[in-house]
Amino acid sequence: MTNEQILSEIREANLTYLMLAQNLIRQDKAEALFRLGMSEEAADLIGALSPAQIMKIASGNMLLCRFRVDDDIVWNLLTNHSVNKVDNDATTKLHASILMSGRFAETL
Repeated sequence: MTNEQILSEIREANLTYLMLAQNLIRQDKAEALFRLGMSEEAADLIGALSPAQIMKIASGNMLLCRFRVDDDIVWNLLTNHSVNKVDNDATTKLHASILMSGRFAETL
């Protein structure tokens, strides 16, 4: 992949993320805050952006979204690669969601 292709992919990911975030925020702000893991202030800003502003912000070369999964426990639950493997996929994903939502609540 060339540098220009990578930058193009970043811009596309930014545009997709901003459009998704704005739709979620406009439909149900509380759920959007939880699912996106962002502050209410950031949600207010994204929710108020015009299409032209979204295009301008998305055209940058820095990825706007980031992974919220930053520890081994959550990664192991999501991938189910831990030593104490659980056969119930729904249970492990629920556990991971609970851990991530708890971390979201800590940031508020």
